Amino acid sequence: MLTYDLQKAEGPKYYALYRAIKGDIAAGTIRPGEKLPSKRALAAHLGMSTVTVENAYHMLMDEGYVQGRERSGYYVLAVGAMGPAPSGSRESLRLLPEEDAEQEADFPYSLWFRTLRQVISDQGRRLVERSPNEGCAALRNAIAQYLLRYRGMYAQPEQIVVGSGSEQLYGMVVRMLGSDRTYAIEWPSYGQIEAVYRGAGAAIERLPIERDGIGSAALAATAAEVLHVTPFHSWPTGVTANAAKRYEYLQWAARTGGWIVEDDFDSEFFMPGKPLESLYAMDKRGSVIYLNTFSKSLAPSMRMGYMILPRDLLPVYRERLGMYSCSVPVLEQYALARFIGEGHFERHLNRMRRRRREP
Repeated sequence: MLTYDLQKAEGPKYYALYRAIKGDIAAGTIRPGEKLPSKRALAAHLGMSTVTVENAYHMLMDEGYVQGRERSGYYVLAVGAMGPAPSGSRESLRLLPEEDAEQEADFPYSLWFRTLRQVISDQGRRLVERSPNEGCAALRNAIAQYLLRYRGMYAQPEQIVVGSGSEQLYGMVVRMLGSDRTYAIEWPSYGQIEAVYRGAGAAIERLPIERDGIGSAALAATAAEVLHVTPFHSWPTGVTANAAKRYEYLQWAARTGGWIVEDDFDSEFFMPGKPLESLYAMDKRGSVIYLNTFSKSLAPSMRMGYMILPRDLLPVYRERLGMYSCSVPVLEQYALARFIGEGHFERHLNRMRRRRREP
């Protein structure tokens, strides 16, 4: 008869019994083909209810350790001995210290959480449905309207793809354009750009950045097929490419047939007024893939960003990335769509810019 001391076991008794029997089966103490005691006999022997034993046996059956035979009982299946169970008590969990919340005075907490509550109330079942691959139509529509109204950028919502931040968008770019190309980046630049491209197997060429952008000689000499630039406030240099340099980037794309990835993460905070004209807005050939993120403009935890694809790349995107699910939760997509659509995002940007101008 099986004998276990379960008086000091943690959790439900049936679970403790299940673990004890499973441990003996795995260690080979209870051999394949051996019949387990009947539920009533084992319950009486261990001083517990028949239901407790029955629940333990059912768990063992569900996991394939035992087989129930009608009017015969429960028999151990051959699962292979895995050696004796570790002796002594298990090491107690060492919980990680939780991070202290940083005070972010600029984030509109109450307004954002009120928007979340409204979306939960209004959208209902939509919030548990799967997001389209490119992102929910509501958010893509809101982004397109915002870009036209606030940035003077014309993009159809179908050209907009939602993703969970810059790094994911970089990865989507290289999967779409191919890792067999050479990607030229500003040097120095944000480290994750090179890390993601290299991680995807692409070759990298570093082009030195000067006071107004990538040096003309380096740009003219590069054999790269993709140029990744941050025209506004490049990190860590803080360099902003002037209009002449931006046209030089576009001329490079026209001359070589290459693609430009415009990383526009900080342009909403351009101080004198509305942000500088983007490469995407200046482009007449459809050679610019535009990227932006809400992690900078709203909060670091807001893992949402988007890219605008030239029309010629839409079929390529659908072919190479159309099978992937959107990684941004539907609730957050609908909340941000409402936040933008009701003007809260633009008012937030205006407040942020005023505060940055304050001495």
